[in-house]
Amino acid sequence: MDTDELSNETYKAVLITAERFNHNLTLQFGLLAGDCSDDNDYLQKANELIIKWGKDLPKSINDIFFDKAKPGISSFTNIILEIKNHIEKVINIAIDKRKFEF
Repeated sequence: MDTDELSNETYKAVLITAERFNHNLTLQFGLLAGDCSDDNDYLQKANELIIKWGKDLPKSINDIFFDKAKPGISSFTNIILEIKNHIEKVINIAIDKRKFEF
């Protein structure tokens, strides 16, 4: 699937939140959509990716961010926890109650 196929709620919860932090983080979540079958699958895989990143924060930061000034562990931890919380809220919205552009 493509990010255009995500619900408005999912797009805002993950991609917009990531973009406000750093475009490189948005790219990681955007690429993830290509491996997903639907909105719920994307949310699950995004959550799994956050858990994976949390297991080795320094490595994750180095792998994700191409900027010369990479974010610190604390700010990266805060943003992935924020996105994780947003994901949980979207998961609690029934799929037929979410808004889709397509």
